[in-house]
Amino acid sequence: MIFGETSIEDALGAILGHSTHAGALKLKKGHVLAVRDIEQLREAGVTKVIAARLQETDMEENAAAQKVTRALQWFGVRAGPASTGRVNCYAERAGLFTVDADLIHAINAIDPSVTIATLKPFERVEQGQMVATIKIIPFAVAVSVMETISELARSRTAFGVHGFAGSRVGLIQTMLPSLKATVLDKTRSVIEKRIAANHGFLTSELRPAHASEPLSAAIRELQKANEIVIVFGASAVVDQADVVPASIREAGGAVHHVGMPVDPGNLLVLGELGGKAVIGAPGCARSPKENGFDWVLERLMANVPVTKADIVGMGVGGLLMEIPTRPQPRDPRPPAARSNVAIAVLAAGQSTRMKGSNKLLATFDDVPLVRRSAMTAIEADGHPVIAVLGYMAEECSAALDGLNVVTVLNKDYASGLASSLQTAIRHVPPSADGVMMLLADMPALSAADLKSMISRFQNAGGQSVVRATYEGKRGNPVLLPRLLFDEIFSLAGDVGARHLIERGDIPVIDVELGEAAAIDVDTPDMLNRAGGTIPDTIR
Repeated sequence: MIFGETSIEDALGAILGHSTHAGALKLKKGHVLAVRDIEQLREAGVTKVIAARLQETDMEENAAAQKVTRALQWFGVRAGPASTGRVNCYAERAGLFTVDADLIHAINAIDPSVTIATLKPFERVEQGQMVATIKIIPFAVAVSVMETISELARSRTAFGVHGFAGSRVGLIQTMLPSLKATVLDKTRSVIEKRIAANHGFLTSELRPAHASEPLSAAIRELQKANEIVIVFGASAVVDQADVVPASIREAGGAVHHVGMPVDPGNLLVLGELGGKAVIGAPGCARSPKENGFDWVLERLMANVPVTKADIVGMGVGGLLMEIPTRPQPRDPRPPAARSNVAIAVLAAGQSTRMKGSNKLLATFDDVPLVRRSAMTAIEADGHPVIAVLGYMAEECSAALDGLNVVTVLNKDYASGLASSLQTAIRHVPPSADGVMMLLADMPALSAADLKSMISRFQNAGGQSVVRATYEGKRGNPVLLPRLLFDEIFSLAGDVGARHLIERGDIPVIDVELGEAAAIDVDTPDMLNRAGGTIPDTIR
C-alpha cells in the first residue's frame, strides 16, 4: 500500500486518508474516490489529497478483517459484520470466556496492522456481550500477513464462551453450639443468589453437626442428586486432616487441594466424589463480595474443569478487595487519621402528604426546617455538608442562603429516595470516608446526636455502617462507608440502602438516639405536634 500526498490526477480509486472539505463537497475519511469526486475536487481548486493506493499484494481493510475472522476458530461466539476494518465478536450465551492467550499474542506480534483484543481469561459474560474485536489499523494489509495469520491459527481454538450448564447444587452447613442460625440463613441466601446468577439451582440443604461422620454422610447424600456439593464448615479449615477435607475422604472422595493463593479465599478446599465436585467453601464466601470461591464455582458451573494446577495459578491477580467482616483484616494498621464524614441533607422530596405545602419550608422558632437541618449538620462538623434539593429547589435554596453548604440538584427527585442518595454520593469529595444521609424533615435531631454517630464511625476505622435507633428499632440518619458507594447506584425508585445494610457482609453499629431518631414530619398533624408552623406564604 502506498500512503501519502497524491496528485488529483493519480487519485482515482484511492482511499482518502482524512476527511476532505472543498466548497460544498464533503468527503469522509475512507471514501474511495470516484470520477465525479475527482472532477469536483479539481473544480474546487484541490490539486492534492492525502490518500492510500492499494497494490496487487494488498487486501482491503474489511476483506482483511473478514479473512482473520474466518481463520480463527471459536465456540459460543458469533461475529458481526466488517466495518471500517473492524469485526466485533459477541457471546451467544451467558457463561465464562476462555482464550488461548499465546495464540492471540502471537497474532498481534505478526504485524502492527492487525490487532485482536479480548476480554480477560475466565471473565463471566452475558448473552450478547462483546468478548473480542478484530481491528485492521491501516486501509489495507499485505496478503502475506493474512496467510501467516491463517497458518498460525490453524487447528487452534482462539477463544470461546463456556455456557453455564444449569447445574444442580447441594449445600451443607455444619453446626456448632456457638454458630447462630441467622448466620446459616444468611449464608444460604447469599449462596442461592450466587448459584442463580450462574444459571443453576440450589436443590437442598443439610445442617449436620461439625464432625466427620455426620458430614461425610451428608456429602454422600447430596452428591447423588447434584453436580456440585458446597460445604461450609462451622470453623475454618486449618489442616489437611481437618473436619471438611477429612469428611470428603471418609465419604469415599478425593481432596485435590487445600488452600488457594487468592485473598479473600485462602481457606478453600477442592475435592471430588464420584466425578462430581465437592467444594469446602472459605468463610469469606458467606459474603456476597467477590472472593476466590467465586472463581472456582463459576468455572465448575460452566463445565470448565478445575485442577490443582488451576488453583495454584490463581495467585497473580488474586489479591482482591478486603472484606471488613473478617476477624483479622490483612492490614491491621490503625488509620493514620480520623475519618472524615460528609453529611448529605436530603431535601428533594415532594411533601406529598402535606396538602400542598412544602414541609421543609415550615418554620421552627422562625427558622425554615431545611435551614435548621443544614445548621445541625454544619454544627456536627460535616465535611462538607451537601444539601440535595429537588421539589421547590429555588425556594429551598433561598432558605439556605448564607450557610456553608454545597447545594446540588436532583433532577430526578420525583422517582424517589434512591435518586437523592445517588446525587449525594456523586458530590461526596474523595477526602470523605463516609457520608451521613440525613433526612431534612427530622427536627428533633441535634448536632450532638450526629457527632455521636460520627465518633462511632471513626472509632471503628471508617469501615462500618452506623445507624440511628430508637428503643432498638431502625431509625435515621444512617452513615454509609465509602465501600458501599458504588452499590448505591444499583438502587431504584423510592427505596433506601436498607437491603444493602442488612445483607450481613458489612458491620452495622447501632447508636441509640432515643425518640429523635424516629420523629419526622410527614403530615400537617405531625408537623404541629413537633412544634412547626407553616407560614401563610407557602400554604
